[in-house]
Amino acid sequence: MDILKVILKKNEEIRIKQGDPWVFSNEVASFEGKIKSGELCDVYSFNHEFIGRGFLNTASKIIVRIISYDKINVDEDFFIDRITKAYEYRKQLGFTNNCRVVFGEADLLPGLIVDKYGDYLSIQILCLGMDVNRELIKNALIKIFNPKGIMERSDVPIRLKEGLSEVKGFLYPTTFNPNVIIEENGIKLRVDLENGQKTGYFLDQKSNRVLLRNMSAGKTVLDCFSHTGGFALNAAIGGAKHVTAVDVSQTALDQGLANAKMNHLEERMSFVQDDVFDYLDKCHQGQYDIIVLDPPAFTKSRRTVNHAYNGYKNINMKAMKLLRQGGYLITCSCSRFMETALFEQMLRESAKECGVTLKQVSVTQQNADHPILWTMEETSYLKFYIFQII
Repeated sequence: MDILKVILKKNEEIRIKQGDPWVFSNEVASFEGKIKSGELCDVYSFNHEFIGRGFLNTASKIIVRIISYDKINVDEDFFIDRITKAYEYRKQLGFTNNCRVVFGEADLLPGLIVDKYGDYLSIQILCLGMDVNRELIKNALIKIFNPKGIMERSDVPIRLKEGLSEVKGFLYPTTFNPNVIIEENGIKLRVDLENGQKTGYFLDQKSNRVLLRNMSAGKTVLDCFSHTGGFALNAAIGGAKHVTAVDVSQTALDQGLANAKMNHLEERMSFVQDDVFDYLDKCHQGQYDIIVLDPPAFTKSRRTVNHAYNGYKNINMKAMKLLRQGGYLITCSCSRFMETALFEQMLRESAKECGVTLKQVSVTQQNADHPILWTMEETSYLKFYIFQII
C-alpha cells in the first residue's frame, strides 16, 4: 500500500518523539505522495527518519494525529486490540459498571471517546481519521462488549474544525431506550444517553464525589451547578443534614429529584431552579457548612481566559464570604485553558480580598479512567480543590 510521507521541518520531530501525538500544519515542510485526508500517512523528520503513522487531515490545524510509532495496519483487529487494552487498564482500577473506556490520545486512539454506562456504550468521534473508520469502531465495540446499545454523541462543535458536521444518533441497534440506569459509588443514577451532557453524564468526577460524601455527615450542603445531582446525592447518602441542589436547568433538576427518589434520599434534599450567582446573593453568612462549586467551563479557548478568571473569582468570593468559619469550600474548573497556576492565583486573590485563610484539605484531578499523558497537556483539564475556611 502506498502511504503518503509527511516530512517535518527541521527539529519539529522532537516533541512528537517524546510522546505528543499531534502534528500541526505549520510544522510540515513537504509531502511525498498522494494527499488524501482521512487516510493513513507516515511522518518523517527533516532527515527522513520515520517518526510515526497517523491520520491525515489537511483541513485541520492538527494535520496528523499519530496512532502508532510503528508501521501498523488499521483494521478491525487494530481497534479490537487498542480498545481491549484500554478497557483492561480500567478494569485493573476497579471500573466496570460505568467508566470512560477510551480517552482519545491518552489511549493511543486520538479523536475517539468511548464511555460505558452499564450494558450500553456512548461514543464521540472527534476527528476525520476516526470518522471514516466508524464502522470498524462499531464492529470492534460489539465484539468486545456485546452491548445492548451504542449511542453516538458526536454533537460537539470541535468537529467543525475537522471539516465535519455534528452527529448524534443510535449507532447500534437502530433504536433503543436511551435512558439507562447506572450505579456510581453505590448510588443509582438515570442517565440520558441521547440528550444528557457530554456522552450522557459527567464520569470524570466519580472519585471526587466520594471525598464530599466522606465529609458530609451532619452538615448542611449547597451543591452549585448541580446538574442531575451527582455531588448532591453523594452528600445526602453520606449523612448530610440537608442538601440544596441549585441549577439553572429545570430539566436537570427534575432528573436530579428523580435520582434522589430512586435512592430514597429526597427527604433530605431540595432542588432549586436559579442562576447560581443570583442564588448565592440571596443566602446569608453561615447558612451552609459546605459549598460545592462545579461550574461548566467558563472558557473553551485561550482568548477568553481573562473573562473566565473574573467569573471564577466572582463565584468563589461569594462562597468564601457565605461559609462560616471552619466551613468547607469545594471548588473546581473543568477548563484546560484555566491552567492550574492561574486557578490557584485566582483562589489566593479571592481569599485575600475576602479576608479569609484557605486551609487545603485535598487537591485532585479527573478520575483515573481519564488518564493524563505528561507529554500532552491537553489530557489534563480538571482541577479539584477542598479547603477549610479559617
